[in-house]
Amino acid sequence: MDNLKNRRLAEDIKREISTLIMTEIKDPRVRSGFISVVRVDLSGDNSHCGVYISSIDGIDAAKKAAKVLEGASWIMKKAIADKLHMKKCPELKFIADDSIEHSVEIDRLIDSISAKRAEQSDADEPDNENEDEL
Repeated sequence: MDNLKNRRLAEDIKREISTLIMTEIKDPRVRSGFISVVRVDLSGDNSHCGVYISSIDGIDAAKKAAKVLEGASWIMKKAIADKLHMKKCPELKFIADDSIEHSVEIDRLIDSISAKRAEQSDADEPDNENEDEL
């Protein structure tokens, strides 16, 4: 039962951090690219929280954003505690993640394979116009 409660709280924290990033953080290092909260790992005693963020611009942009968000963590902690009615909010640790960049690369590879298959199937089809002439 506690595990379910912990997972629900982690999802609530993830949602609140995502909202705060979109509405409250005005730093251009966070605003310049698409920053997403990929996942949140909450410790069993709810004292520490790892927040994994990713950027479509790559791991370097995610690292810069993590540094900015680390500096603004006290603002986020207060907002999360108020919104979720928590007596004590966990310590937030922002960690850069390359999930989005990796997903974009996989999508690009799938698209290139699909394009090659389409070209190959077009080349393998018999030319129907030549049959009509015979």
